[in-house]
Amino acid sequence: MSYLLRLVVPDRPGILGAVATALGTAGIDIVSVDVLERTGGTAVDDVVVELPPDRVADSLITVVTSVAGVQVESLRPFAGPLDTHRELQLLEGLARAGTGTDKLLAAELPRVFHSGWAVVLAGTPDRMTVLAASEAAPGFDGVPLPWLPLGSPLLLPSEDDWVPVRWQELAVEMMASPLDDAGTAVVLGRSGGPAFRRSELLRFAHLTGIAATVTRLPPA
Repeated sequence: MSYLLRLVVPDRPGILGAVATALGTAGIDIVSVDVLERTGGTAVDDVVVELPPDRVADSLITVVTSVAGVQVESLRPFAGPLDTHRELQLLEGLARAGTGTDKLLAAELPRVFHSGWAVVLAGTPDRMTVLAASEAAPGFDGVPLPWLPLGSPLLLPSEDDWVPVRWQELAVEMMASPLDDAGTAVVLGRSGGPAFRRSELLRFAHLTGIAATVTRLPPA
């Protein structure tokens, strides 16, 4: 089974090599590594690993923290497809899609950002319409969204007052980015954390900006 580890590590040469060696010695395969941010002498990395059937998930924490200075911010199962050109494939798909780009974004953005779901919506706090949603997305009907219409990218932590109590209990972390000037926005979410980081928000905003431009081009 695959798992996503979010690690906070010292930002020094060889640290990821040491983590990889520790995992390899324990018979655990690394599927991918994404460096999310580097600041203040530390780095935050998302590492997807394949755990052998005879190992329990908690053993991952023991293995990686055996490397001095490594901390586990979160550990959760990961079931999405993985490749090294996720953003490019999404943009190529948008260029070919013509209509139906909202559905494509909702379906594909979760795997780009290792999140659980995505929703494309538009409107105001009092009148909101869901334009597209991935399979795992929660229902937004009746949920007040005081941050609509969205003028800039925004982190939406689970403890915000507007977040429904059930979502707070599930630690549903979200971020949102405007998709066009007409009030359309994309929301990405995942249950159980980890919270989205500013570096993820900036990457999300950059990608949705490019996506908006691509969707205005003539179909390929």
